[in-house]
Amino acid sequence: MPELDLTVSSADLTRAVCDIPSVSDDETTLADAIFAAVSSLTHLEVVRDGDTIVARTQLGRAQRVVIAGHIDTVPVNANLPVREVVEDGETFLWGRGTVDMKAGVAVQLKLAAELTDPRVDITWMWYDHEEVAAELNGLTRLAANRPDLFAGDFAILGEPSNGQVEGGCNGNLRAIVRTHGVRSHSARAWIGDNAIHHAAPILQRLADHTPADVEVEGLVYREGLNAVRISGGIAGNVIPDLCEVEVNYRFAPSRTPDEAVGIVRDFFAGFEVEVVDLAGGARPGLDAPLAQEFVAAVGAEPRPKYGWTDVARFSALGVPAVNYGPGDPSLAHHDQERVPVAQIDAVERGLRAWLAVR
Repeated sequence: MPELDLTVSSADLTRAVCDIPSVSDDETTLADAIFAAVSSLTHLEVVRDGDTIVARTQLGRAQRVVIAGHIDTVPVNANLPVREVVEDGETFLWGRGTVDMKAGVAVQLKLAAELTDPRVDITWMWYDHEEVAAELNGLTRLAANRPDLFAGDFAILGEPSNGQVEGGCNGNLRAIVRTHGVRSHSARAWIGDNAIHHAAPILQRLADHTPADVEVEGLVYREGLNAVRISGGIAGNVIPDLCEVEVNYRFAPSRTPDEAVGIVRDFFAGFEVEVVDLAGGARPGLDAPLAQEFVAAVGAEPRPKYGWTDVARFSALGVPAVNYGPGDPSLAHHDQERVPVAQIDAVERGLRAWLAVR
């Protein structure tokens, strides 16, 4: 089993964590390494639930902060092992997971090992299956099995945010929009009815759509409604009787999941719509006292989070939560994923300064 040395720098630990591949549904090797590394830390109580690892202090502090990061990635595409690259004089770590979000995980692991007497009690969470459907998410399972572990006054997700504080997050909806037809031999197409042709208005509506910018508690969230996949047909000589267009709606955190479903159904009126994945967003929550202290301590200007993250899960539990981690979110899932080493160091310093001062 690979071993993780928590005494090395956060950048070196990032490389080590990334070089243990952990595509969604294949996180066990990395989870084993994390569990072994933190189980030796006597100041932490360690709990394992599947491939989710929780480590927490029990110092009797008046407040508790939950700091979490997912350990899975999207599929590798010839972008491991990690390598160091230099662009315009700046050093980066290049490779799958460096941005989303193993640099953040590495920072958390190092601080979990070294912060033995923090100003607040801390619950560290490293969890599986974030990059896939919400019902598979390790936090979903953990919430069912050990809801007590989510207790906290404030939560920080180490999602990539360019080392800035990103408040809340957009909600996320995926739906299948279907058209139907009649099969026939393509040499006698007039006998059939082409379902793919019937999908043209779906794509035209999407192409003509202008996404909304929605202000929520002083932050402006940009929505998006896009086709992300299309399928239809069974053979090169058969008129297709079914076409499916998968669409993704990123909706502002001021909208409820039910409102988002209604917007999508209205948008595709006249077509069959099946919602296959739905997760509500999270309001910024930056009015919480601990959130304000944290933002001031790291010297960041809050920004909105356009992607969905598990801050929404904590928000639903009444725990204010923000995103704070190294890496440019626009490079998440990109084959040229890379994170500035200086940003890894800066996030470590920011968290350490806030958590260590009593």
